[in-house]
Amino acid sequence: MEEVVIGLDFGTTSVKAVAFDLTGKVKAEAEQLIQTYYPDADFVEQKPEEIEKGTKQVLTDIFASTRQQQVLAVGISCAMHSLICVDQDGNPLSDMSIWSDGRSSEIVEQLDSEIKQRIYSKTGTPIHPMSPLFKLVWMKEHNYAPYTKASYFMSWKEYLLFNWFGSRIVDYSMASATGLMNVKSLDWEPEALQLAGIDRSQLSDIVAPTERVNGLRPEIADELGWPEGTPLIIGAADGQLANLGNGAIKAGEVAVTVGTSGAIRQLISGQHVNDNGETFSYAFTKDSSIIGGPTNNGGIALQWLKEMMEFEGSHEEFLAGAEVAPIGADGLLFVPYVNGERAPVWNQKARGNFYGLSVTHRRPQLVRAVLEGIVFNIYQIGQSLEEIAGPPASISVNGGLSKSPLWVQILADVFGQEVQLADTHHGAAWGASWTALVAIEKAESFEEIKANIPIDQVIQPDMEKHQTYQVIFKKYQQLAKDIEKYF
Repeated sequence: MEEVVIGLDFGTTSVKAVAFDLTGKVKAEAEQLIQTYYPDADFVEQKPEEIEKGTKQVLTDIFASTRQQQVLAVGISCAMHSLICVDQDGNPLSDMSIWSDGRSSEIVEQLDSEIKQRIYSKTGTPIHPMSPLFKLVWMKEHNYAPYTKASYFMSWKEYLLFNWFGSRIVDYSMASATGLMNVKSLDWEPEALQLAGIDRSQLSDIVAPTERVNGLRPEIADELGWPEGTPLIIGAADGQLANLGNGAIKAGEVAVTVGTSGAIRQLISGQHVNDNGETFSYAFTKDSSIIGGPTNNGGIALQWLKEMMEFEGSHEEFLAGAEVAPIGADGLLFVPYVNGERAPVWNQKARGNFYGLSVTHRRPQLVRAVLEGIVFNIYQIGQSLEEIAGPPASISVNGGLSKSPLWVQILADVFGQEVQLADTHHGAAWGASWTALVAIEKAESFEEIKANIPIDQVIQPDMEKHQTYQVIFKKYQQLAKDIEKYF
């Protein structure tokens, strides 16, 4: 009987379950979209009951698809920075605020700079409204009813584990991304707890990503068709697991993920916090962490442009039009802060900018300028990583935009390095699956995954275009710096 492992991947826009064979090839997959709500200015929320319903559906589907195979384990990947107020029985008292929730923007702006630097240096989490720490501070200062009544505060993954398994645990990476964990001690940070107005008893116990979770409620197991005896492994956050799933796990190996949002990341030994506050440092295992920078503006910037221009063709047709525009989009630059921005400016009030518009510009130039602007932003974040870890030795890419040959070529040309593309965009799910295999001792180490990543193709840079892009990037960098004073 063929052996498979399942990655359960909770993203911002969907929940997916992907079954892989032990070489990383996808054998089955299921997906359900997640609805996002905007109940008030800067509030961005999702409903736990809807995500749970979608989770049950994808697991029911994936287990049905793998009945003729042996499911070895299930591992979890989860988006960071979510927060739910929960009562002692596991019932949600609030909807779930997600990473893009900006309700605490004014609190972050007004916080004393010394406190900001101290909290950042202890936690490695940038001072930004995405952080559950500042979501909690907002709740405290606004006497938010669910906060005052809550027994516990949980991310989505913790909420699911508590309600399905009765376990109140969180892995290093999810805990690290809350802004409440000390990245050196791997324990809850007292100063952050005091700032949030909560007690450590209201938070989960912190465990390794290979922790086995036991005690699935029998009625849940029956509803899902969960194979008897199949273990669940807690896994980690999506960023760490996307790197693992792409094989970017050694010094100098950089992973770029661009879907709705995006990030550039690198795994390092130990923990290192960048003094300038431009990058994050989130724990993965006891001895390793991930450094990097996230951007709010990946595919969402393209979707904004497509909708704004009322283009009715497919996404692929929209991008294909940019191929006729020359490098540099005929002098048009785009700073892609249309959704506020995290790295490198960490300002929710940041706004996008087209510079150099003329009457000769048409849709192809605008689309190409947006594609280039997304890459320039990632390249700028990558320069901050180089201050910590040196220049990248290799680059791998995944996420929705990796399906665009033009965008991937622009990425290779801007960085001046070859780019590796896996034959699946399910990097985080494969990372979660491999973590599960390590946990059940079916794989000897995380590093062993390198021999089990099917590479679809390697994109070579055009070094002549790289030199041209270096000149254009300096203009972009100056433009991005100049417009900061207007935010």
